[in-house]
Amino acid sequence: MMMADRAAPFDDDKLHEECGCFGVWGHGDAAAVTALGLHALQHRGQEAAGIVSLNGGQFYSHRAVGLVDHDFSKRSVIDALPGQAAVGHVRYSTTGASEIRNVQPLYADYAFGGLAIAHNGNLTNAMGLKKRLVNEGSLFQSTSDTEVLVHLIARSHRQEVLDRLTDAVFQIEGAWSLVALFADALIGVRDPLGIRPLVLGRLGNGWVLASETVALDIMGAELVRDVAPGEIVIIDDDGPRSIHPFREQPQRFCVFEYVYFARPDSVLENRGVYEVRKRIGEELAKESPVGADLVVPVPDSGVPAAIGFAQASGIPFELGIIRNHYVGRTFIEPTDQIRHLGVKLKHNANRSMLAGKRVVLVDDSIVRGTTSTKIVEMVRAAGASEVHMRIASPPTTYSCFYGVDTPEREKLLAARHDVAEMAELIGVDSLAFLSIDGLYRATGEAGRNNRQPQFCDACFTGEYPTPLRDAVNRGEGRAEHATPATDSLVETVA
Repeated sequence: MMMADRAAPFDDDKLHEECGCFGVWGHGDAAAVTALGLHALQHRGQEAAGIVSLNGGQFYSHRAVGLVDHDFSKRSVIDALPGQAAVGHVRYSTTGASEIRNVQPLYADYAFGGLAIAHNGNLTNAMGLKKRLVNEGSLFQSTSDTEVLVHLIARSHRQEVLDRLTDAVFQIEGAWSLVALFADALIGVRDPLGIRPLVLGRLGNGWVLASETVALDIMGAELVRDVAPGEIVIIDDDGPRSIHPFREQPQRFCVFEYVYFARPDSVLENRGVYEVRKRIGEELAKESPVGADLVVPVPDSGVPAAIGFAQASGIPFELGIIRNHYVGRTFIEPTDQIRHLGVKLKHNANRSMLAGKRVVLVDDSIVRGTTSTKIVEMVRAAGASEVHMRIASPPTTYSCFYGVDTPEREKLLAARHDVAEMAELIGVDSLAFLSIDGLYRATGEAGRNNRQPQFCDACFTGEYPTPLRDAVNRGEGRAEHATPATDSLVETVA
């Protein structure tokens, strides 16, 4: 479910991932390991963090608004989270306000015992499910769509925890990767289309689930594999096993993970993110060449694509814009006056490199266009003779309903203007976007299969791979896809 327009003053031209999940089983310092994992996943959510640990059948929880380092670097906090198993979460909200009651993991006491759950993604039928559950007597304690899962598990008539969880995920639609912890096991689940990432790792004699491989790297864990679309992984003292309750379908992994969301040092779906981003820059240089003196990335997200563009074009790569890494999203209240200054607080032109030069600016995307305009003004003020902009993705013309904080469609620059109009509004001498086929080629595909796209690319094409029931009810989307079918359970060894 999409949030209202509330962009940060320094990042208002970016899309923001909702959150990151982490879980560990069988490690003597599970909470500390989880805090490390969340630190590595901090780019996926900076509003809040939480950890729930399990020790001898007893659950312990600590949740806080702010960055992981604000609370979970304190030894007293980690010592209060004992046990050999834990789940954690970093949050950037797309559903629910930034309040402590919405911070995950959510925890509930059931008749069968306690269960903690953390979720990355967005349930596109959460509003309808919540309305039904409330009418049936459920009392909600948060405004997060994740709590819908808590109530669906509670109301299941099945006896076993795994069966209850399976019942719950059969009823939800959209994109989700989740980790859940109960007394006997750690569970990881991925939606049937595999839109959101989840990986399985080995840490000594223990096991790890995480949204990205960088969370494994930080603690020296071994990547075992990606959790498959529609797979439920159950990890206990005997190790991992899997069930596959959903009918197998062609995968629709979010292609924007490769463009921007994931950390460049992650490996997702057997593709190195950094290598994909460099190839994106190479494709962009081939598709939209320009005569220039310098290739300059808009830091930090534009750096790998700019390197690829420079190498493919033969134009020198230079850091013509320097980023201040010590300006946080909550540095100061986002008033209109501060929003106007925000770009200069975060980015500064490297005048000695730009003066008198024809510059190619490379960025990952344009959302509203406000930051791009300020960046171009800054580069021109530094003396650049020409400013050309190359965007390492197709135009963002549609809102995302799968766990990304997206403005309403009418606030997306590309939904209201063609490329020539955008170039004039931003103030560049030329503007070009990567084609959708170029983006697919950069991932190793031959191009986009229009009959059966290999990724979720709805933000570029408007082709949403799942029903959008809540959005349709709000008049924001279309419902023209069937709910994934299910077959009998198939169990395998992970």
